[in-house]
Amino acid sequence: MTRPAPKSFHVKSFGCQMNAYDGARMAELLEAQGLTAADSPEAAELIVLNTCHIREKAAEKVYSDIGRIVKRAEGGKPMIAVAGCVAQAEGAEIPHRAPAVDIVVGPQAYHNLPQLVADAAAGKRALDTDMPAASKFDVLPKRRRQGPSAFLTVQEGCDKFCTYCVVPYTRGAEISRPWRAIVDEAKALVDAGAREITLLGQNVNAWSGEDEKGRAQGLDGLIRELDTLPGLDRIRYTTSHPNDMSDGLIAAHGDVAKLMPFLHLPVQAGSDRILKAMNRSHDVASYLRLIERVRAVRPDIAVSGDFIVGFPGETEADFEETLAVVRQVEHAFAFSFKYSPRPGTPAATMAEQIDPDVMDDRLQRLQALLNEQQHGFNLATVGKRCEVLIERDGKRPGQRIGKSPWLQSVIVEDGPAIGELVTVYIVAAGPNSINAVIAERQAA
Repeated sequence: MTRPAPKSFHVKSFGCQMNAYDGARMAELLEAQGLTAADSPEAAELIVLNTCHIREKAAEKVYSDIGRIVKRAEGGKPMIAVAGCVAQAEGAEIPHRAPAVDIVVGPQAYHNLPQLVADAAAGKRALDTDMPAASKFDVLPKRRRQGPSAFLTVQEGCDKFCTYCVVPYTRGAEISRPWRAIVDEAKALVDAGAREITLLGQNVNAWSGEDEKGRAQGLDGLIRELDTLPGLDRIRYTTSHPNDMSDGLIAAHGDVAKLMPFLHLPVQAGSDRILKAMNRSHDVASYLRLIERVRAVRPDIAVSGDFIVGFPGETEADFEETLAVVRQVEHAFAFSFKYSPRPGTPAATMAEQIDPDVMDDRLQRLQALLNEQQHGFNLATVGKRCEVLIERDGKRPGQRIGKSPWLQSVIVEDGPAIGELVTVYIVAAGPNSINAVIAERQAA
Protein backbone atom coordinates (compact mmCIF):
# COMPACT_ATOMS: atom_id res chain seq x y z
CA MET A 1 0.00 0.00 0.00
CA THR A 2 1.41 3.37 -1.00
CA ARG A 3 1.50 6.35 1.35
CA PRO A 4 2.68 9.98 1.21
CA ALA A 5 6.42 10.41 1.63
CA PRO A 6 7.25 11.84 5.07
CA LYS A 7 8.18 15.51 5.30
CA SER A 8 9.54 15.51 8.86
CA PHE A 9 11.60 13.09 10.94
CA HIS A 10 12.91 12.42 14.43
CA VAL A 11 15.93 10.21 15.22
CA LYS A 12 16.06 8.63 18.67
CA SER A 13 19.45 7.07 19.43
CA PHE A 14 20.27 4.62 22.21
CA GLY A 15 23.59 3.38 23.58
CA CYS A 16 27.13 4.36 22.76
CA GLN A 17 28.74 7.43 21.21
CA MET A 18 28.99 5.62 17.87
CA ASN A 19 25.21 5.38 17.84
CA ALA A 20 25.05 9.10 18.57
CA TYR A 21 27.35 9.70 15.60
CA ASP A 22 25.30 7.40 13.37
CA GLY A 23 22.09 9.11 14.48
CA ALA A 24 23.48 12.53 13.58
CA ARG A 25 24.60 11.26 10.17
CA MET A 26 21.18 9.76 9.47
CA ALA A 27 19.62 13.11 10.36
CA GLU A 28 21.96 14.84 7.91
CA LEU A 29 21.04 12.33 5.20
CA LEU A 30 17.33 12.98 5.68
CA GLU A 31 17.80 16.75 5.80
CA ALA A 32 19.73 16.53 2.53
CA GLN A 33 16.61 14.92 1.04
CA GLY A 34 14.51 17.91 2.10
CA LEU A 35 12.98 16.48 5.29
CA THR A 36 12.71 18.70 8.36
CA ALA A 37 13.93 17.62 11.80
CA ALA A 38 11.13 17.52 14.39
CA ASP A 39 11.78 18.29 18.05
CA SER A 40 9.85 15.25 19.26
CA PRO A 41 8.64 11.89 17.92
CA GLU A 42 5.05 13.09 18.23
CA ALA A 43 5.71 15.87 15.70
CA ALA A 44 7.44 13.63 13.14
CA GLU A 45 6.08 11.78 10.13
CA LEU A 46 9.14 9.47 10.18
CA ILE A 47 10.58 8.11 13.43
CA VAL A 48 13.99 6.41 13.35
CA LEU A 49 14.80 4.22 16.36
CA ASN A 50 18.60 3.91 16.28
CA THR A 51 19.09 0.91 18.53
CA CYS A 52 21.79 -0.66 20.69
CA HIS A 53 22.06 -4.41 21.32
CA ILE A 54 24.62 -4.46 24.12
CA ARG A 55 22.32 -4.40 27.12
CA GLU A 56 19.84 -6.95 28.41
CA LYS A 57 16.45 -7.16 26.70
CA ALA A 58 17.46 -4.54 24.11
CA ALA A 59 15.18 -6.01 21.46
CA GLU A 60 12.20 -6.15 23.81
CA LYS A 61 12.67 -2.47 24.64
CA VAL A 62 12.54 -1.65 20.94
CA TYR A 63 9.23 -3.46 20.55
CA SER A 64 7.88 -1.62 23.59
CA ASP A 65 8.92 1.69 22.00
CA ILE A 66 7.19 0.74 18.77
CA GLY A 67 4.01 -0.09 20.69
CA ARG A 68 4.08 3.29 22.45
CA ILE A 69 4.56 5.14 19.16
CA VAL A 70 1.57 3.39 17.58
CA LYS A 71 -0.59 3.87 20.66
CA ARG A 72 -0.08 7.62 20.89
CA ALA A 73 -0.21 8.24 17.13
CA GLU A 74 -2.88 10.75 16.18
CA GLY A 75 -4.02 11.48 12.65
CA GLY A 76 -2.32 8.41 11.21
CA LYS A 77 0.66 6.24 12.17
CA PRO A 78 4.08 7.73 11.41
CA MET A 79 6.52 5.81 9.26
CA ILE A 80 8.74 3.81 11.65
CA ALA A 81 12.33 2.80 10.92
CA VAL A 82 14.37 0.52 13.15
CA ALA A 83 18.09 1.11 12.66
CA GLY A 84 21.29 0.11 14.42
CA CYS A 85 22.46 -3.09 16.06
CA VAL A 86 19.07 -4.54 17.00
CA ALA A 87 18.03 -4.10 13.37
CA GLN A 88 21.15 -6.00 12.29
CA ALA A 89 20.60 -8.79 14.81
CA GLU A 90 16.84 -9.20 14.34
CA GLY A 91 16.50 -8.38 10.63
CA ALA A 92 13.26 -9.53 9.01
CA GLU A 93 11.99 -10.75 12.39
CA ILE A 94 11.25 -7.13 13.35
CA PRO A 95 8.42 -6.41 10.87
CA HIS A 96 7.17 -9.96 11.46
CA ARG A 97 6.80 -9.28 15.20
CA ALA A 98 5.88 -5.61 14.79
CA PRO A 99 3.97 -5.04 11.54
CA ALA A 100 3.90 -1.30 12.29
CA VAL A 101 7.59 -1.14 11.36
CA ASP A 102 8.13 0.10 7.82
CA ILE A 103 11.94 0.08 7.52
CA VAL A 104 14.75 -2.06 8.95
CA VAL A 105 18.32 -0.89 8.34
CA GLY A 106 21.58 -2.12 9.87
CA PRO A 107 24.47 0.07 11.06
CA GLN A 108 26.54 -0.58 7.92
CA ALA A 109 23.71 0.25 5.54
CA TYR A 110 22.13 3.42 6.91
CA HIS A 111 23.49 5.45 4.00
CA ASN A 112 20.68 3.76 2.05
CA LEU A 113 18.02 5.19 4.38
CA PRO A 114 16.61 7.76 1.88
CA GLN A 115 16.01 5.00 -0.70
CA LEU A 116 14.45 2.78 1.97
CA VAL A 117 12.09 5.63 2.94
CA ALA A 118 11.10 5.98 -0.71
CA ASP A 119 10.56 2.21 -0.99
CA ALA A 120 8.40 2.16 2.13
CA ALA A 121 6.29 5.06 0.81
CA ALA A 122 5.82 3.11 -2.43
CA GLY A 123 4.65 0.06 -0.50
CA LYS A 124 7.81 -1.94 -1.20
CA ARG A 125 9.85 -4.09 1.19
CA ALA A 126 12.36 -1.81 2.94
CA LEU A 127 14.98 -3.95 4.66
CA ASP A 128 18.76 -3.64 4.38
CA THR A 129 21.13 -5.41 6.78
CA ASP A 130 23.99 -5.98 4.37
CA MET A 131 27.57 -5.37 5.47
CA PRO A 132 29.07 -4.17 2.19
CA ALA A 133 32.79 -3.79 1.63
CA ALA A 134 32.21 -0.33 0.11
CA SER A 135 32.36 2.39 2.72
CA LYS A 136 29.05 4.03 3.61
CA PHE A 137 31.03 7.13 4.56
CA ASP A 138 31.76 7.84 0.89
CA VAL A 139 28.10 8.64 0.19
CA LEU A 140 27.21 10.52 3.38
CA PRO A 141 26.66 14.30 3.04
CA LYS A 142 29.39 16.71 4.12
CA ARG A 143 29.27 18.05 7.67
CA ARG A 144 27.80 21.58 7.69
CA ARG A 145 26.54 22.25 11.21
CA GLN A 146 28.15 21.28 14.49
CA GLY A 147 28.26 22.22 18.16
CA PRO A 148 31.52 22.84 20.00
CA SER A 149 32.12 19.12 20.62
CA ALA A 150 31.85 16.54 17.84
CA PHE A 151 32.13 12.79 17.30
CA LEU A 152 34.04 11.40 14.34
CA THR A 153 33.96 7.67 13.58
CA VAL A 154 37.36 6.46 12.35
CA GLN A 155 37.05 2.70 12.88
CA GLU A 156 34.16 0.25 12.99
CA GLY A 157 33.69 -3.40 13.81
CA CYS A 158 35.63 -5.81 15.96
CA ASP A 159 37.80 -8.88 15.43
CA LYS A 160 38.30 -9.68 19.11
CA PHE A 161 35.26 -11.95 19.60
CA CYS A 162 34.92 -11.56 23.35
CA THR A 163 32.60 -14.37 24.37
CA TYR A 164 29.93 -12.05 25.81
CA CYS A 165 29.79 -9.52 22.95
CA VAL A 166 27.58 -9.18 19.86
CA VAL A 167 29.56 -6.39 18.17
CA PRO A 168 31.42 -8.65 15.68
CA TYR A 169 28.04 -9.96 14.55
CA THR A 170 26.18 -6.62 14.39
CA ARG A 171 28.98 -4.29 13.25
CA GLY A 172 31.16 -6.74 11.34
CA ALA A 173 34.94 -7.06 11.07
CA GLU A 174 37.36 -4.28 11.99
CA ILE A 175 37.54 -1.63 9.27
CA SER A 176 39.59 1.56 9.38
CA ARG A 177 38.47 4.62 7.46
CA PRO A 178 41.09 6.13 5.13
CA TRP A 179 43.43 8.83 6.46
CA ARG A 180 42.33 11.47 3.95
CA ALA A 181 38.63 10.91 4.60
CA ILE A 182 39.11 11.33 8.34
CA VAL A 183 41.25 14.46 8.03
CA ASP A 184 38.77 16.01 5.58
CA GLU A 185 35.82 15.30 7.87
CA ALA A 186 37.72 16.70 10.85
CA LYS A 187 38.40 19.91 8.89
CA ALA A 188 34.72 20.11 7.96
CA LEU A 189 33.71 19.69 11.60
CA VAL A 190 36.04 22.49 12.67
CA ASP A 191 34.72 24.71 9.89
CA ALA A 192 31.19 23.93 11.12
CA GLY A 193 31.99 25.02 14.68
CA ALA A 194 33.67 22.11 16.47
CA ARG A 195 36.53 22.91 18.83
CA GLU A 196 36.79 19.38 20.25
CA ILE A 197 36.67 16.10 18.31
CA THR A 198 36.29 12.65 19.83
CA LEU A 199 37.54 9.88 17.55
CA LEU A 200 35.25 6.86 17.73
CA GLY A 201 35.60 3.15 17.12
CA GLN A 202 34.56 -0.16 18.62
CA ASN A 203 38.32 -0.62 19.03
CA VAL A 204 39.40 2.88 18.10
CA ASN A 205 43.07 2.30 18.90
CA ALA A 206 43.10 -0.54 16.34
CA TRP A 207 42.82 2.12 13.63
CA SER A 208 45.53 1.81 11.01
CA GLY A 209 46.15 3.24 7.59
CA GLU A 210 48.54 5.10 5.34
CA ASP A 211 49.13 8.82 5.31
CA GLU A 212 49.36 10.84 2.11
CA LYS A 213 53.01 9.91 1.71
CA GLY A 214 52.20 6.20 1.86
CA ARG A 215 53.66 5.72 5.34
CA ALA A 216 51.98 3.24 7.69
CA GLN A 217 50.26 4.99 10.58
CA GLY A 218 48.47 4.03 13.75
CA LEU A 219 46.01 6.06 15.78
CA ASP A 220 48.87 8.08 17.28
CA GLY A 221 49.91 9.26 13.81
CA LEU A 222 46.35 10.30 13.03
CA ILE A 223 46.13 12.21 16.31
CA ARG A 224 49.39 14.00 15.57
CA GLU A 225 48.03 15.02 12.15
CA LEU A 226 44.81 16.37 13.67
CA ASP A 227 46.92 18.23 16.22
CA THR A 228 48.03 20.50 13.35
CA LEU A 229 44.47 21.57 12.42
CA PRO A 230 43.92 25.29 13.08
CA GLY A 231 40.83 25.88 15.20
CA LEU A 232 40.83 22.42 16.77
CA ASP A 233 41.60 22.77 20.47
CA ARG A 234 40.90 19.32 21.88
CA ILE A 235 41.20 15.68 20.79
CA ARG A 236 39.80 12.60 22.53
CA TYR A 237 39.29 8.97 21.51
CA THR A 238 37.14 6.07 22.67
CA THR A 239 36.69 3.08 23.09
CA SER A 240 40.12 1.45 23.40
CA HIS A 241 41.21 -2.15 23.76
CA PRO A 242 44.26 -2.96 25.90
CA ASN A 243 45.66 -5.18 23.16
CA ASP A 244 45.89 -2.20 20.77
CA MET A 245 47.48 0.31 23.16
CA SER A 246 50.68 0.94 21.17
CA ASP A 247 53.92 2.54 22.30
CA GLY A 248 53.25 5.44 19.93
CA LEU A 249 49.79 6.06 21.35
CA ILE A 250 51.10 6.03 24.90
CA ALA A 251 53.81 8.51 23.90
CA ALA A 252 51.21 10.78 22.28
CA HIS A 253 49.58 11.28 25.67
CA GLY A 254 52.78 12.95 26.80
CA ASP A 255 53.60 14.78 23.55
CA VAL A 256 50.32 16.13 22.14
CA ALA A 257 48.92 19.01 24.17
CA LYS A 258 45.54 18.86 22.40
CA LEU A 259 45.08 15.20 23.40
CA MET A 260 43.03 15.47 26.57
CA PRO A 261 44.17 13.70 29.76
CA PHE A 262 41.42 11.08 29.70
CA LEU A 263 41.71 7.39 28.82
CA HIS A 264 38.82 4.95 28.59
CA LEU A 265 40.51 1.54 28.66
CA PRO A 266 38.13 -1.28 29.69
CA VAL A 267 39.55 -4.19 31.64
CA GLN A 268 36.11 -5.87 32.20
CA ALA A 269 37.28 -8.09 35.11
CA GLY A 270 40.11 -8.38 37.60
CA SER A 271 40.44 -12.16 37.50
CA ASP A 272 42.77 -13.73 34.93
CA ARG A 273 40.60 -16.84 34.94
CA ILE A 274 37.51 -14.82 34.02
CA LEU A 275 39.41 -12.73 31.47
CA LYS A 276 40.45 -15.94 29.73
CA ALA A 277 36.84 -17.19 29.73
CA MET A 278 35.82 -13.83 28.23
CA ASN A 279 38.45 -14.31 25.50
CA ARG A 280 40.09 -11.04 26.45
CA SER A 281 43.63 -10.89 25.06
CA HIS A 282 45.14 -9.23 28.13
CA ASP A 283 45.67 -10.30 31.71
CA VAL A 284 45.57 -8.19 34.85
CA ALA A 285 49.33 -7.68 35.02
CA SER A 286 49.59 -6.44 31.41
CA TYR A 287 46.63 -4.12 31.94
CA LEU A 288 48.16 -2.59 35.06
CA ARG A 289 51.47 -2.09 33.23
CA LEU A 290 49.64 -0.13 30.53
CA ILE A 291 48.05 2.14 33.12
CA GLU A 292 51.44 2.71 34.75
CA ARG A 293 53.06 3.58 31.41
CA VAL A 294 50.35 6.07 30.47
CA ARG A 295 50.53 7.71 33.88
CA ALA A 296 54.31 7.94 33.58
CA VAL A 297 53.95 10.21 30.51
CA ARG A 298 50.77 12.00 31.66
CA PRO A 299 50.55 11.92 35.48
CA ASP A 300 47.25 13.82 35.64
CA ILE A 301 45.39 11.46 33.30
CA ALA A 302 41.89 10.38 34.30
CA VAL A 303 41.34 6.67 33.78
CA SER A 304 37.93 5.26 32.92
CA GLY A 305 36.85 1.67 32.38
CA ASP A 306 34.12 -0.93 31.90
CA PHE A 307 33.33 -3.81 34.25
CA ILE A 308 31.08 -6.84 33.94
CA VAL A 309 30.04 -8.65 37.12
CA GLY A 310 28.50 -12.08 37.29
CA PHE A 311 30.12 -13.52 34.17
CA PRO A 312 29.48 -17.30 34.01
CA GLY A 313 31.67 -19.09 36.50
CA GLU A 314 32.66 -15.96 38.45
CA THR A 315 33.30 -16.85 42.08
CA GLU A 316 33.40 -14.51 45.05
CA ALA A 317 37.18 -14.77 44.94
CA ASP A 318 37.16 -13.70 41.27
CA PHE A 319 34.96 -10.74 42.14
CA GLU A 320 37.26 -9.72 44.99
CA GLU A 321 40.11 -9.66 42.47
CA THR A 322 38.09 -7.21 40.38
CA LEU A 323 37.63 -4.98 43.43
CA ALA A 324 41.38 -5.16 44.03
CA VAL A 325 42.09 -3.93 40.48
CA VAL A 326 39.63 -1.07 40.93
CA ARG A 327 41.37 -0.04 44.15
CA GLN A 328 44.78 -0.17 42.50
CA VAL A 329 43.84 1.80 39.38
CA GLU A 330 41.65 4.43 41.11
CA HIS A 331 39.21 5.28 38.34
CA ALA A 332 37.92 8.77 37.69
CA PHE A 333 34.84 7.25 36.10
CA ALA A 334 33.64 3.80 35.05
CA PHE A 335 30.71 1.90 33.62
CA SER A 336 29.66 -1.30 35.36
CA PHE A 337 27.02 -3.83 34.43
CA LYS A 338 25.62 -7.20 35.33
CA TYR A 339 26.42 -9.86 32.76
CA SER A 340 23.46 -10.53 30.48
CA PRO A 341 23.53 -13.27 27.84
CA ARG A 342 23.38 -12.15 24.22
CA PRO A 343 21.86 -14.72 21.86
CA GLY A 344 24.45 -16.32 19.60
CA THR A 345 27.45 -15.50 21.80
CA PRO A 346 29.51 -18.32 23.36
CA ALA A 347 28.98 -17.08 26.91
CA ALA A 348 25.21 -17.41 26.59
CA THR A 349 25.47 -21.21 26.70
CA MET A 350 28.30 -21.51 29.23
CA ALA A 351 27.76 -23.50 32.39
CA GLU A 352 27.68 -21.88 35.83
CA GLN A 353 25.43 -18.94 35.01
CA ILE A 354 25.35 -16.70 38.08
CA ASP A 355 22.25 -16.23 40.23
CA PRO A 356 20.68 -12.78 39.60
CA ASP A 357 20.66 -11.96 43.33
CA VAL A 358 24.39 -12.65 43.53
CA MET A 359 24.97 -10.39 40.52
CA ASP A 360 22.87 -7.64 42.10
CA ASP A 361 24.89 -7.79 45.31
CA ARG A 362 28.23 -7.71 43.48
CA LEU A 363 27.16 -4.85 41.23
CA GLN A 364 26.07 -2.75 44.20
CA ARG A 365 29.38 -3.32 45.96
CA LEU A 366 31.38 -2.53 42.84
CA GLN A 367 29.38 0.61 42.06
CA ALA A 368 29.73 1.85 45.62
CA LEU A 369 33.52 1.65 45.27
CA LEU A 370 33.52 3.23 41.80
CA ASN A 371 31.23 6.06 42.94
CA GLU A 372 33.51 6.71 45.91
CA GLN A 373 36.50 6.91 43.55
CA GLN A 374 34.71 9.21 41.12
CA HIS A 375 33.73 11.59 43.91
CA GLY A 376 37.29 11.44 45.25
CA PHE A 377 38.71 12.29 41.84
CA ASN A 378 36.35 15.25 41.52
CA LEU A 379 37.29 16.49 45.00
CA ALA A 380 40.99 16.25 44.11
CA THR A 381 40.47 18.75 41.28
CA VAL A 382 39.10 21.46 43.61
CA GLY A 383 41.49 24.40 43.58
CA LYS A 384 42.87 23.53 40.14
CA ARG A 385 42.94 25.94 37.24
CA CYS A 386 41.92 24.46 33.87
CA GLU A 387 40.17 25.20 30.60
CA VAL A 388 36.52 24.32 30.14
CA LEU A 389 34.78 24.05 26.77
CA ILE A 390 31.26 25.44 27.18
CA GLU A 391 28.72 23.13 25.50
CA ARG A 392 25.20 23.94 26.67
CA ASP A 393 22.94 25.96 28.93
CA GLY A 394 22.53 25.15 32.59
CA LYS A 395 19.31 25.11 34.57
CA ARG A 396 19.50 28.73 35.74
CA PRO A 397 19.81 31.97 33.72
CA GLY A 398 23.46 32.75 32.99
CA GLN A 399 24.55 29.24 33.95
CA ARG A 400 26.49 27.14 31.45
CA ILE A 401 27.79 23.57 31.44
CA GLY A 402 30.98 22.39 29.80
CA LYS A 403 33.66 19.75 30.02
CA SER A 404 36.97 19.85 31.85
CA PRO A 405 40.07 18.28 30.29
CA TRP A 406 39.27 15.21 32.44
CA LEU A 407 35.73 14.94 30.93
CA GLN A 408 34.00 16.15 34.08
CA SER A 409 30.77 18.11 33.76
CA VAL A 410 31.57 21.64 34.90
CA ILE A 411 28.94 24.17 35.98
CA VAL A 412 30.01 27.76 35.32
CA GLU A 413 28.17 30.98 36.19
CA ASP A 414 28.46 34.44 34.59
CA GLY A 415 27.08 33.43 31.20
CA PRO A 416 30.02 32.37 29.00
CA ALA A 417 28.87 31.73 25.45
CA ILE A 418 28.39 28.22 24.12
CA GLY A 419 31.56 27.37 22.23
CA GLU A 420 33.83 29.48 24.44
CA LEU A 421 36.95 27.92 25.90
CA VAL A 422 37.23 29.56 29.30
CA THR A 423 39.90 29.26 31.96
CA VAL A 424 38.35 28.52 35.34
CA TYR A 425 39.16 27.74 38.94
CA ILE A 426 37.38 24.67 40.29
CA VAL A 427 35.74 25.67 43.58
CA ALA A 428 33.50 22.72 44.53
CA ALA A 429 32.87 19.11 43.57
CA GLY A 430 29.99 16.69 43.87
CA PRO A 431 29.75 13.04 42.86
CA ASN A 432 28.74 13.78 39.26
CA SER A 433 29.80 17.36 38.50
CA ILE A 434 32.04 20.20 39.62
CA ASN A 435 31.53 23.95 40.05
CA ALA A 436 33.93 26.56 38.76
CA VAL A 437 34.41 30.31 38.46
CA ILE A 438 35.85 32.03 35.41
CA ALA A 439 39.45 33.17 35.56
CA GLU A 440 39.74 34.38 31.95
CA ARG A 441 38.24 33.68 28.52
CA GLN A 442 39.47 32.65 25.11
CA ALA A 443 36.92 33.54 22.43
CA ALA A 444 35.92 31.05 19.75
